[in-house]
Amino acid sequence: MSGRVDPVTKLAISCSICVVCVSLIELVTVGKSRLEDGAGLCHQEFQRWQNGGGAFHKSACIDPTALIETGAIVHPKSVVGAYVRIGSGTVIGPSVTVGQLTKIGYNVALSNCSIGDSCVIHNGVCIGQDGFGFLVDEKGNILKKPQLLDARVGNHVEIGANTCIDRGSWRDTVIGDHSKIDNLVQIGHNVVVGKSCMLCGQVGIAGSVTIGDYVTFGGRVAVRDHISIVSKVRLAATSCVTKDIKEPGDYGGFPAVPISEWRRQVASQSRTSKKRVD
Repeated sequence: MSGRVDPVTKLAISCSICVVCVSLIELVTVGKSRLEDGAGLCHQEFQRWQNGGGAFHKSACIDPTALIETGAIVHPKSVVGAYVRIGSGTVIGPSVTVGQLTKIGYNVALSNCSIGDSCVIHNGVCIGQDGFGFLVDEKGNILKKPQLLDARVGNHVEIGANTCIDRGSWRDTVIGDHSKIDNLVQIGHNVVVGKSCMLCGQVGIAGSVTIGDYVTFGGRVAVRDHISIVSKVRLAATSCVTKDIKEPGDYGGFPAVPISEWRRQVASQSRTSKKRVD
C-alpha cells in the first residue's frame, strides 16, 4: 500500500487541524478574559485602586481616602472605611467590613468578619476562617461540623502578628472594644472576649469560651472549651483553666486556682523536692 495521501483526505486533515488551532487560539486569547477565580468571579471585574495600586472588585464600597497597597485585594461587596490602610499581600474577603482609621499590615487574611474603627491588625493575622469542629460518625469517619457564622472585632482593638481568630458556628466569635491581643494567639470558634482584655503571646483559647471585661492572660495561658471567666480576672503565665472562674481575682497553676493557693502549692512542692534531695 502506498504511503501517499489522496487530496481529499489531506484536505480533511488540514480542516481538522485548523479547527483545533482556532479553538486553542480562542481559549488563549478570548478565554483568558473569562477565566474565573475561586469565588466564581471574572478577573476583569477587579480594578486597580487609585490610591496605592491594589486591586478591588467593582462591587466593593471603598472610601476614597483608603490606601490599598500594591498586591492587596478587596473582594466583592466588602466595605472599607475612611483612612483605612491595607498592606501588600492582604486579602479582604467577600462582604468583609473594615471600620475607619483601621491599619492592616502585610499578608493579612480577613474573611467572614467585621473589623471596627481605629483597630491595628499586624502582619500575618487570619480572622474569620473555619474553627476546628469535627465529629466521628458510627462508622468511625471524621465529619466536619458546619462553620457558618462570623467573627466580630470591636473598636480600638489591636491584634498581634500571626494571631488566628476563628469564625463562629453557633454564635459569632466576638472581640470586645479596646482589647489588646499579642502575637501568636489562637482564639477558637464561638469565643466571646469582653472589652479592655489583654491576651499575651501564645495564649490558646478553645471553642465556646466566654470571657468578661478587663481580663488579663499572661503568656501561654490555655483555656479549655466551654469555660466561663468573669470580669477582672488575671491569670499567671502558663496557667491552664479547666473549670469556670466565678470570682474576680488573680489565678495561676494547672489547673488554675486562686493565686495564694497556687503559691502555697509551689512552696510545698519546693520543700518536698529539697527533702528528697537531702
